[in-house]
Amino acid sequence: MLVSLKWLKDYVDIDVDAKVFGDMMTMTGTKMETVEYLGEEISNVVVGKILSIELHPDADKLVVTKVEIGKNKEVQIVTGAKNINVGDYIPLALVGAKLPGGVSINEGVLRGVESFGMMCSSSELGIDEKFVEDYKKDGIYILDYKDEYETGRDIREELDLKDAIIDFELTSNRPDCRCVLGIAREAAVTLGKKIKYPEINVVEESGKNIDVEVSIKNSELCTRYMARRVTEVKIEPSPYWMQRRLIEAGVRPINNIVDITNYVMLEMGQPMHAFDMREIQNNKIVVKNAEDEDVFVTLDGKERKINSDMLMITNGEINLGIAGTMGGKSSGIKNDTTEIMFESAVFKKENIRKTSKLLGLRSESSSRFEKGISEETAEKALERAAQLVELLNAGKVMKGVIDEYPNKKELETLTVNPKRISSRIGVNLSPNEIIEILESLEFGCELISGTELKIEVPHFRLDIEQEADILEEVTRIYGFENIPSVQLQGNTTAGIKTDKQKYVDKIKTTAMSCGLYEILTYSFVSPKGLDKIRVKEGSKLRDVVKLLNPLGEDTSIMRTTMIPNMLDVLSTNNSRNIEEAKLFELGHVFTPEEMAGTEETRLCIGMYGKQVDFFEIKGVLEKIFERIGLKGHNYIVNSDNPTFHSGRCADIKSGETLLATIGEIHPLVKENYGFSNRVYVAEINLDAIYELIDTTIVFTQLPKYPSVTRDIALLVKDDIEVYQIEKIIEENGEGLVEKCKLFDIYKGNQIEKGYKSIAYSIIYRNPEKTLTEDDVVKVHDNILNELEKQINAKLREQ
Repeated sequence: MLVSLKWLKDYVDIDVDAKVFGDMMTMTGTKMETVEYLGEEISNVVVGKILSIELHPDADKLVVTKVEIGKNKEVQIVTGAKNINVGDYIPLALVGAKLPGGVSINEGVLRGVESFGMMCSSSELGIDEKFVEDYKKDGIYILDYKDEYETGRDIREELDLKDAIIDFELTSNRPDCRCVLGIAREAAVTLGKKIKYPEINVVEESGKNIDVEVSIKNSELCTRYMARRVTEVKIEPSPYWMQRRLIEAGVRPINNIVDITNYVMLEMGQPMHAFDMREIQNNKIVVKNAEDEDVFVTLDGKERKINSDMLMITNGEINLGIAGTMGGKSSGIKNDTTEIMFESAVFKKENIRKTSKLLGLRSESSSRFEKGISEETAEKALERAAQLVELLNAGKVMKGVIDEYPNKKELETLTVNPKRISSRIGVNLSPNEIIEILESLEFGCELISGTELKIEVPHFRLDIEQEADILEEVTRIYGFENIPSVQLQGNTTAGIKTDKQKYVDKIKTTAMSCGLYEILTYSFVSPKGLDKIRVKEGSKLRDVVKLLNPLGEDTSIMRTTMIPNMLDVLSTNNSRNIEEAKLFELGHVFTPEEMAGTEETRLCIGMYGKQVDFFEIKGVLEKIFERIGLKGHNYIVNSDNPTFHSGRCADIKSGETLLATIGEIHPLVKENYGFSNRVYVAEINLDAIYELIDTTIVFTQLPKYPSVTRDIALLVKDDIEVYQIEKIIEENGEGLVEKCKLFDIYKGNQIEKGYKSIAYSIIYRNPEKTLTEDDVVKVHDNILNELEKQINAKLREQ
């Protein structure tokens, strides 16, 4: 909600700066978003009057003008503007002037002729082009809102550019604040001032009586319908002060009658419509539901398909407007309109919201009606519009008012307990202090007893329904900053994280300590992601949970793997020339109920970069496993996963349980995501690992007896995996193998094709005695024999 501080000051005495005022309003519940100071960047720009225009002696496209800038003061200005004439009043930036955007005006010489300033266009004054008449857009901003101006006067004063525009963020439960008077009410309470409502007196100048017959066929959807007629209407531009206020609120001025309806809407929050009486034809207004499959052309020139759930304003036979949303194209005000009818009505907010949504049509009117409007506001707004007609000399108001109000509403009343309110706030407020606050908000109060306070809710406060609402009103006006902070009291227990939550936290912190950045992506994904990572037809990853009402194909299924999401994020970084990325995401994957529907917690790690390889991502995984207490897992080569490069992918298992998959992304998958360098990804099932972790720390004393180390270099076939060798060594170590450390893998000219050399350091130790050479040889030879027997491993000759 954009609010002009100058307009607001018509109703409240605001004696503080706009920024300070906005901060104070925020503290009482009306949040200020921004403040824009109009004219702040403009200085030394004045009103000028063109006295003469002569052709430039050396330039066909320039003219030399004399401009009056005060009594007996004139300056010479050279310009190329085509829309100026002698006698025009224009904004003139004098030498030394400042304009928006940091522009400074200096004395200049244009093709040999001196120029002492610059005539200004609307854009140079910071006036939005959409609020400027067409004939002024491509030239100088001509001042023609009145016949005569005072030359030399500050242009900011003349054009009302010295103002502050405050943008308030309003909550949906406060429709009463969607107008200047609503903000003024809040401002008065915040500043401790009295609000000055506009005095409304309507002079019915026309000798005619209103003769419109109004009928409401659906009183549930239209609770009140009021109308006034104006004759001898003169359609012309509204005065500049009104145009300026509309512009500052973001509304484009059109003509005096339409501007009056918009002005009243902004001032009082009541949307209105002005009908050309020629279009009503029979002087009848019938408010009724539309016919199914009917078509209606709205003011914006678009055809709308309407149905019987929508409320229409008609003359009984012809549709004139969609109630609370937009009038018809033919019913609007025209340049030759001479007689109008103002409509001020109240419609059911739920119906307006539904209509607006079905039609895809949201207007200033519908946005207010769908939040709720008081029936009393309709009457005040209608009278205000009639008053403005007289003030602007736009026509003559007929005698009488049409007021169809089938079910008159009484003011809502509540009975609350002031002691309970005081105790829940946590401050000892007396009933009189509570009454003082509520009365400043225009609530009627009657203290029945120390435990009963009868409250009459003002008609515009549609959000007040129960004692909790009164508690909130008292608290925000008393001031949250005035309520002392205290410790909670009572028999409570401290909230702590579960073991599973601590486990997840430990994984996150470990990943971040390894240099990875956390990402967060949607669980709703596109089925195309499975195609991009080359998931086979018939794979269980293609058994997905489908959304019944997706936003689109890109969010139509629940993910069964996090790899497509990770590759999307890595691809985005790569496309933006990020040379290295190391990321992780901790989230969930989903399977359908018929497959024993599950929601599994997964960790996905992805990385690329010049220095990144398989062993780096493996190292991160091992660090995480070590930190959370996972032991006894093995890496098993997986050559059948189409997402990963064949021979550069492994499954991590504990027994027969699959814990994770890790590897380098397949070249075809890389191509699908636009990578040219290698990409590594790991996906880990954290639920499965959680069942296997052992965080028990066992302390053993330092060994008393020395160790013996033996190095071996084995020749084995390429398909032999390291874990097979280590398993044989451990199983045949007779309890003496303390550690088995891989330190070299070699393939080259000295090794037969199809074979590789794998070198280990085996550390032997007996915790109970010193090992002899015979003890070591016996076990060592047994290990070598088993290696040869089980995997045909032979010692490599040095």
